[in-house]
Amino acid sequence: MSTLKVDTILKRTGTGTITLGQSGDTIALGSGASQTGFGGANTPAFHVYKSSNQQVSNNTATNLTWQNEFYDTDNAFASNKFTVPSGKSGTYMFFWLIKGGSQPDSTALQGWLQKNGSDLDSQLSRSKDYISTVNEIHLTGHYTDVAVAGDYYEMRIYQNSGGALDILSEGSSFWGYKLIT
Repeated sequence: MSTLKVDTILKRTGTGTITLGQSGDTIALGSGASQTGFGGANTPAFHVYKSSNQQVSNNTATNLTWQNEFYDTDNAFASNKFTVPSGKSGTYMFFWLIKGGSQPDSTALQGWLQKNGSDLDSQLSRSKDYISTVNEIHLTGHYTDVAVAGDYYEMRIYQNSGGALDILSEGSSFWGYKLIT
């Protein structure tokens, strides 16, 4: 085994790539060493949640409100929506967990993601649940989308209980992050 000790490696003039190893090789960092300038992070990222119940009218699509943040890495979540920051275009993954309060039998609760004020593909971004008891209902969903700077995302909810329905603060949350691609 040979050891190469250098401070800087530069590419030759006229080439655009520096290659370390070959197919099937593993490049390992020594104990205590760290990498910078390559790889990536799943940011921007956010995770918001409710601090109070939100009443949703019967047969009405309603934007959900989010009062608190677990985290917001790029300060991109404001006014109940996530807006892709400048220079952060890419593929994003979004998730939601919505808890509805007690409802009559056969109530439909639907949640979906909107992009720039328009519903995303209803078959992919909608999640729907029915209940057969009067216990709370848990609605989960996820969606992947390609976004450019300035695109914004918000959550919508719909229910048909025959009256107003509380979306519970305990456990309801919305989160997302940019994928490393």
